[in-house]
Parts: sequence; C-alpha cells; structure tokens
Amino acid sequence: MTGPRRFLLAAASIAALAVSLAGCGGTTIDPVKLEDTLQASLEKSFHEKITAVDCPSGQQVDPGSTVTCEVTFSDNKRKAALLEIRDKEADITTLGLEPIK
Repeated sequence: MTGPRRFLLAAASIAALAVSLAGCGGTTIDPVKLEDTLQASLEKSFHEKITAVDCPSGQQVDPGSTVTCEVTFSDNKRKAALLEIRDKEADITTLGLEPIK
C-alpha cells in the first residue's frame, strides 16, 4: 500500500493522547505528547525522518473539533496535518496531510 492511503491507515490510529488540566478548569491536549505521537506515527507511515512537529497549545478537548499541526520532513518540506478530536478522552484521528503553501 502506498501514498495517502497508507498514511491514513497508519496515522488514523493515534489514540488516547494525554490530556492536562488547564488552570481555568478546562481540559486541554498536551501539545508535546501530541507532537511526539504524531511524529512517530508519520515516521512509521512514510519511512521518512520527521525533523519537527509543531502543534498549538491550549487546544481544548472538544469532540468533533479539529487541530492543525505543522510537520517538517527531513528534506525541509512542510505539511499541515489536520487532526480531529474524536472523544472526551482526546483520541485523535488524522484527517489528512496537505502541503503548506
């Protein structure tokens, strides 16, 4: 299996990301754990080194909402990974990976 299909099957299984309690009482996704998990998943899918993943901090755990992380490959190509928060446990599904224009 090659290309985007392989990516979606392998990366779609990002699950049970750690959440942290924000000072205001809300629950947010831990961006460092999200970045580490996404990096490992993409490296496994693409068999390429990912040099950086940057996800926003303060992302509320709101099922059905999306978050976009910037991914940098070893050849310096950058892509945006669109992720969906599936449930209140912060299970994540990867919706796609698009070039950053």
